[in-house]
Amino acid sequence: MKQTRLAKILAAGMLCAAAPGLALAQQTTTTTTTRDPVTGTTTTQQTTTSSAGNIVTYTPESDYFTFRTTPDAAPVRYYYTKDTTVLDPEGHVVSWSAIRPDIPATVYYTTVGDRVVVRKVVLAQPVTVYKREETTTTTTRP
Repeated sequence: MKQTRLAKILAAGMLCAAAPGLALAQQTTTTTTTRDPVTGTTTTQQTTTSSAGNIVTYTPESDYFTFRTTPDAAPVRYYYTKDTTVLDPEGHVVSWSAIRPDIPATVYYTTVGDRVVVRKVVLAQPVTVYKREETTTTTTRP
């Protein structure tokens, strides 16, 4: 009886430890499908998928950033366009300069050919603005 209880406790502990990683790896897919009433053919238009994880690398001069859904997963290249928007957690549009490595985010993307093209990036943390001020003091010697 004690071994069964210990096994249950260990199983519950492992499930709790794995829950954050599993939650970050969740993906939601939305597909818009229409059916022609005359011919009966079904047409699938665009599939938008969302994925939560962390931005691994971002270089402003490139056309992509790398994104990882779980710490164990390999980073994947996500391409962006001039139409891609970056939002803070409240839904306000922010500039691409808010993107930093290891920042948690949710990306909404579609697959175009062999590329994953991002439509929207929603940051999970508010944007921190650093204001740097410098003061220079000069003294004159007699």
